[in-house]
Formats: sequence, structure tokens, C-alpha cells
Amino acid sequence: MQKRELGKSGLEVSAIGLGCMGLSYGYGPATDIQEAVTLIRQAFERGVTFFDTAEAYGPYKNEELLGEALAPFRSEVVIATKFGFNFDANGGQSGMNSRPEQIRAVADQALKRLKTDVIDLFYQHRVDPDVPIEDVAGTVKTLMSEGKVRHFGLSEAGARTIRRAHAVQPVTALQSEYSLWWREPEQEILPVLEELGIGFVPFSPLGKGFLTGAISETTTFDSKDFRNIVPRFSQEARKANQALVDLLAEIAAHKKATSAQVALAWLLAQKPWIVPIPGTTKLHRLEENIRAAEVELTAEDLASIESALATVKVEGDRYPAHLQARVNR
Repeated sequence: MQKRELGKSGLEVSAIGLGCMGLSYGYGPATDIQEAVTLIRQAFERGVTFFDTAEAYGPYKNEELLGEALAPFRSEVVIATKFGFNFDANGGQSGMNSRPEQIRAVADQALKRLKTDVIDLFYQHRVDPDVPIEDVAGTVKTLMSEGKVRHFGLSEAGARTIRRAHAVQPVTALQSEYSLWWREPEQEILPVLEELGIGFVPFSPLGKGFLTGAISETTTFDSKDFRNIVPRFSQEARKANQALVDLLAEIAAHKKATSAQVALAWLLAQKPWIVPIPGTTKLHRLEENIRAAEVELTAEDLASIESALATVKVEGDRYPAHLQARVNR
């Protein structure tokens, strides 16, 4: 597995990481714990050194899972986790909370769940409108001085917020959605990251599974799968967006690769400091995603993809309205 540095931070990780959310949360029933532990360890054996989790995934269960799975080789991997929410008695999110005392409490609890003495990369999961970002950055800076955190990250933050945070404590990475069917970060975010030397970690790099070609307008999701409330996954939107999947399949066939591999290779080709974190619960998909790092897209390939994409209009918002308000603050 190739390695990449996240921006100019000195934090080196595998070119493709593993987003672990779906093992515990978001896409239907949680994976059996032992099966999930095995999959995470298989990822490490195949060269993955970058693992992404959050207190919100479960909540808490995903961090506990990673703590168990990565314990045998903790010093050889980079673990990223997140803070920023309150939870009710049933485990549901009950509002944002990035107050300094909450950040410190979450850090201490995450260290225990992850069975470690330091969090490699600590993200604010979503920007809290009630807490100045300077206070958030300053709190993480203190945690870093105490040796509890190594690097500071933001997720779904807007350009101005990134600049304000970075002025207090240099930001190592921004994690936001970015893929062939969600390219908004190219407008404002990528130029700011390049200017400031910040790495970019795209989540949902395969469009929540849609870009793999395994989802069609007739696909039904588990009742607990959050894609049921995503406008872009309505039956009408999936039918309209099939043109993008068909196009990707044509390009993949030409490259003797899969659609998922081309989608990931396209991200890797955008900037040398971009590290996507596709998630999966299946070993064959994990291996497929990892091999995407071997797919080389030439300048001609990229120009061809760009030209082809210009003919396709993606339909549907990526979040329902009540969640969209939380992004790009």
C-alpha cells in the first residue's frame, strides 16, 4: 500500500483508509463484533494504516470495536475519532455540543474505548454554531499539549471556519464528503486546504455505495439504513442518476478495473494529500477498494472522465433539509 501525508502535517497514512462507521451504525444492523474485528485486522494485514471512527457511531460501539481490533498493532496505525454531539438515554443524537468541557470529557472517554493513551487525529464532527471555533481549536491545542491528542481535524467545515481554526491550532485534515457525484469541495474548500497545507479525507467516496453499481432504482434498504431518508437515494433520483453509474462502468471496463476502483483512483489523482476512507463490511469489497491505489489514471483518462461527467446532471440533495443545515458552516 502506498503512503500519503495529510497536508504538511507530517502525519503519514495509507493512501486508502477504512471508514468504520458502517460496521456499527447507519446502514442497517451492526456487523457481528467478531466478524468486524476480523475485517479490521484483515485491512491492516493488507496495508491499511488509517482507521476512522467517532463517538456518534453506535454511539460508542464503533470506538470500542476499533479499540479491540487494533490493540495488537496499535503503534502501527493511525486512529481518527470525533467529538461534537450530545446523546439521549436511547443513544440518539440530541444536539451539538463542542463546549470545551465536553471536548475534554469526550477525549478521556474515547481514550478508554479505543484502549490507547493518545488519539492520533481528533475531529470536530460538525461545526457547533454556539461555540466559537477558536474555543474549539484552543481546547484541542491544550489536549495536544497534554499528550492526549496528536492532530486536530474538522469535518464539513466551511472555508472561513477552517481559516479561523487553523490560526489557533494548525488543522491537519478536513473530512468532508467528496466523490464523482459530490464535487462541491472543489469550489472553495480544496484551494483553501492547498494554501494552508491541510490534508483532505473524503468520506462517502463511493457515493454511499451508489458509485459501485450495486444499487439500482429497485434496490430496497434495511429499515435502519439512513439512505432511506436521503433525497439522492429516492427511487426517482436513483433512476435519474443511473446514467452516472453507467458512464463509470464504461470507463472502468476500458481501464480493466471496477467502477469503485475508478471512483477511488479519481479521488487519489486529484491531489497527493487526499486520502479517501471507503467503508465496507465485506472482505472482497475491502480488497477491491485497496487495489484502487494501483489504478493509474493518466491526464488523458482524467480529461475523458471530466468531459463525460459534464454530460450528466446528478439529481437529489445529499442530505434531508434538517441535516443539511449542519454542513459547510
